[in-house]
Amino acid sequence: MMTKFLLPLLAIAGVALAVYTVMAQNKPQMVSPPVVQPASSPYESQVPGAGLVEPSTEFIAVGTNVPGIVTRVFVKAGDRVKAGDPLFAIDDRSLRAELAMREAAVAVAASQIERLTSLPRAEDVPPAEARVREAESQVADLEAQLAMWENVPDKRAVSAEELSRRRFAVQTARTRVIESKAQLNLLKAGAWKPDLEIARASLAAAQSEAGRVKTEIERLTVLAPVAAEVLKVNVRVGEYASGGSAENLMTLGDTSTLHIRVDIDENDAWRVASGAEGVAFVRGNSDFRTPISFVRFEPYVIPKRSLTGSSGERVDTRVLQVIYAFKPDSVRSESSPEKSVRVFVGQQMDVFIKAPPLAGARFGAPRPASVPQAPASN
Repeated sequence: MMTKFLLPLLAIAGVALAVYTVMAQNKPQMVSPPVVQPASSPYESQVPGAGLVEPSTEFIAVGTNVPGIVTRVFVKAGDRVKAGDPLFAIDDRSLRAELAMREAAVAVAASQIERLTSLPRAEDVPPAEARVREAESQVADLEAQLAMWENVPDKRAVSAEELSRRRFAVQTARTRVIESKAQLNLLKAGAWKPDLEIARASLAAAQSEAGRVKTEIERLTVLAPVAAEVLKVNVRVGEYASGGSAENLMTLGDTSTLHIRVDIDENDAWRVASGAEGVAFVRGNSDFRTPISFVRFEPYVIPKRSLTGSSGERVDTRVLQVIYAFKPDSVRSESSPEKSVRVFVGQQMDVFIKAPPLAGARFGAPRPASVPQAPASN
């Protein structure tokens, strides 16, 4: 008897539980307010975009042409540098040793030129003149002996061979006189012009080699190409700096004026006009905003890389990048203009660009308001 009533009661209880569960799940859930209020456009018609703050010079990746061990780092992140200021230095000991050798070669070549240009030395002329007088005296002595032999009364007392030998000795002595005079004239003439030109060319070659080594030493100290702020430092003393490193050794950029690179969806790119005004909001606090001024278009439409997290965002979208500019101190609170906030390079901002409304846009010729219907046939 109990079984007859128990089963229906259990069925009724199960149905009641199911109805209660369904009704409990169908209660409207309370929508929690957003942690941060999103930015709202100040324009009636606009084109939104995500902007990335960057330096006005864009990012300057600094590397080294000559690999080696870093011996000194002159700056740190956040420092401001002028064009030509040192950033970091590479070990230069081997090149300085080579420079000493090259400078010694320059000194040798310069001394060679000085020696040639100072010729003849005053001390060298008197010995050469004495050798000329000695040769002339020998000629006079031999000529006197030859005359004595030729004037012997009895020709049979002098052999023809001896007489011939005396005559040849006189000729040889006269030739020596000519030779010694020529050497004296050569000494007095000084250095030969081609010798001087060769010596000057050798000096120029040695100076060029020394200059090349000096340039290589200067290249070991990496200098700032422009006046900028040091944004990132990826090199430390004692590390090996390679010219082909995948990571930039240092990153610089001019932050006196900031640029914001805005990604505009290709579907809205046609609505953005050159010179259009815009406004950028700080992410996380939409109360801070800044007016931005148009700089240029990047004319090449690229695939979208930065994702905003929007539910309607497509990964196959291409974007037009528009560059706007603003001053770092112009980001101020809308409710309290005296308050300002710093915007950092690499930070994202919400951007709205003033654009014509979609309702007034037309592609090609205007379409007729109505199309007349053909008359009905009987």
